[in-house]
Amino acid sequence: MKIAIGSDHAGFDLKETLKQHLTERGFEVQDFGTHDKTSCHYPAIAEKVARSVAAGENERGILVCGTGIGMSMAANKIHGIRAAAVSDCFTAKATRMHNDANVLCLGERTVGPGLAAMIADLFLDTGFEGGRHQTRVDMIMALEK
Repeated sequence: MKIAIGSDHAGFDLKETLKQHLTERGFEVQDFGTHDKTSCHYPAIAEKVARSVAAGENERGILVCGTGIGMSMAANKIHGIRAAAVSDCFTAKATRMHNDANVLCLGERTVGPGLAAMIADLFLDTGFEGGRHQTRVDMIMALEK
């Protein structure tokens, strides 16, 4: 699976940790920046990752900022993206099973590296249930029109 990853300066350390973790698991990871802790604007990074997922260049995306909230707001503006700001294992699994989320947003200031790796693993390893949930995802996607 190909994964797009990105962060702003506030999420840089956690992004680097997750990138290493995912690479060790055998994922192909494309890093859209930032590449250091110099202050930057998270919407620009979110757009790059989200557009790569929406275009099918990467199957899923992971974005990291201070809380994950700003990244999710920005990513969700891109047609075809269902980004979820997650800070626990239950919602990481549920957003894949029920919402078919394709971008995971994490906060370096809200989750530690161990929990972030567990959340990312659940997000990437959990499939979409479809069925009644597909109808609801279709309704969400129709809102973009």
